[in-house]
Amino acid sequence: MLKVVQWLWMNFLEQTSKMVELIEKAGHVPSFLVNDVKWQKLEFSKNTQFLAIKVPTLNPEQCDRLTGHIKVNSNGFLKKQSTNGIIELIDAAIERLLNRDDPIRQKAEKLLPLITGFDPEMIRLSLTDYLKTFRKPQLLRFINEDFSNPKILDEFQPIMKGGFAKAFGPDCLLHIWAGNVPGLPLWSLISGLLVKAGNIGKVSSSEPLFASLFVKLLIEIEPKISDCIAVLWWEGGTTDQEDTLLRNADVVLAYGDNNSIKAIQDRTPVTTRYLPYGHKISFGIISATVLDAQKSWAVAHKAANDIARYDQHGCYSPHVFFVEFGGDISPQNFAQYVAHELSCFEEKFPRRILNTEESIQLAEWRNEQEFRAITDPKRDIISGNGGAWTVSFSENAENFSLSGLNRTIRIIGVHSLDQIIPLISPYKKFLQTVGVAISPTELFLISEQLAQHGVTRITALGSMTAPEAGWHHDGRFNLLDLVTLTEIESSAELSSDIFATYTD
Repeated sequence: MLKVVQWLWMNFLEQTSKMVELIEKAGHVPSFLVNDVKWQKLEFSKNTQFLAIKVPTLNPEQCDRLTGHIKVNSNGFLKKQSTNGIIELIDAAIERLLNRDDPIRQKAEKLLPLITGFDPEMIRLSLTDYLKTFRKPQLLRFINEDFSNPKILDEFQPIMKGGFAKAFGPDCLLHIWAGNVPGLPLWSLISGLLVKAGNIGKVSSSEPLFASLFVKLLIEIEPKISDCIAVLWWEGGTTDQEDTLLRNADVVLAYGDNNSIKAIQDRTPVTTRYLPYGHKISFGIISATVLDAQKSWAVAHKAANDIARYDQHGCYSPHVFFVEFGGDISPQNFAQYVAHELSCFEEKFPRRILNTEESIQLAEWRNEQEFRAITDPKRDIISGNGGAWTVSFSENAENFSLSGLNRTIRIIGVHSLDQIIPLISPYKKFLQTVGVAISPTELFLISEQLAQHGVTRITALGSMTAPEAGWHHDGRFNLLDLVTLTEIESSAELSSDIFATYTD
């Protein structure tokens, strides 16, 4: 027994000695605070690599000073910039992140797989696709989606009802970010910059890096922006710092599970605009019209791509595919096609290693699906080696329930697309994206019904996890929700003529 213990101890020491330790500093605080900041170490490991990321954490008094500093400097610098100038700044940072020879991009490619556990090649490809959303042409589209006259962000402009108006971004915009998908904070941070807001962001413990790298690039390009942005961290559930920031912010954007964002909302002052983004449910629809021998494999590949990309950790990832009977390929055979494609994705982009909680959740979901398949001949379940992916098929469209995440999917056969609406109707408040493979005529017929039952985004199958530039997240405006309009009414303009020097 003693020899076994000694062997285990020596083996542990040997493995530990082989681990490669990396230390990275993330986050950002303006220079006036940097010497007083405490740094919290967040630890990540994968195989023989160990990464420690140090993130800045402030006490309530420092948070109070920070928000005052951000407000003064956003007014002194950001709000004096033209919208086009800010777009040029963001575009320059994005161009560097798209350049795979840039040291910041190389750092992201090296460290994000270690932090998140996702496959390096998946992160490399997905990052590029995502970053292209924020190039100059796409940023112009962002603004044009929300403002018919983008100059309204720079100066007073004539408005339809008469008079003039100008849009003002908040002096201090607080972001509380989730870390389920790498790079997610860019969407709200860039939106904040486009409306010339001072920004304070809280990074997630599960992905504190990418927002920090982006801010670092912005500051390298334009050093003055250093005093208009802060990227912080504090432990979830800690309220002292958060309450100070909530009290001082003009607008709050919160991402996360519904319980967390409800708790934040309860502590946000009634005078502060609060924009929550909680958990949502997405699914797919495949019509019989596309299930022929030629198209079915391509459709299955696109469906599997939506499942495999970031292992269904985004709100726009599918939990269920409704597949219509009546095509050359049956829904059950289509499930086999999807299973094959998932096995191919597993070869190319292996699923991340799950933690204990995720493993238990997935096992419980799969056990339930297997039990139902045993008791119901109209069900089937297909799993990859080691359970890396699972497809659960049912001919009975009896309910709409979630997948087990991490490359698990339910495929439900329906005899007409009209069957889908009663199944999703009870979940109206939680629905978001639907990926479709259907004919043009069916597209507009089903879209009307989906919209009436809570769906806010309808996209092509294979594009579920890649929203277009200017996408209205959860059916809302990216920029309009952040600004306040100041109007000069026609009466003020007309009455001012009385006091003009040219008036007789």
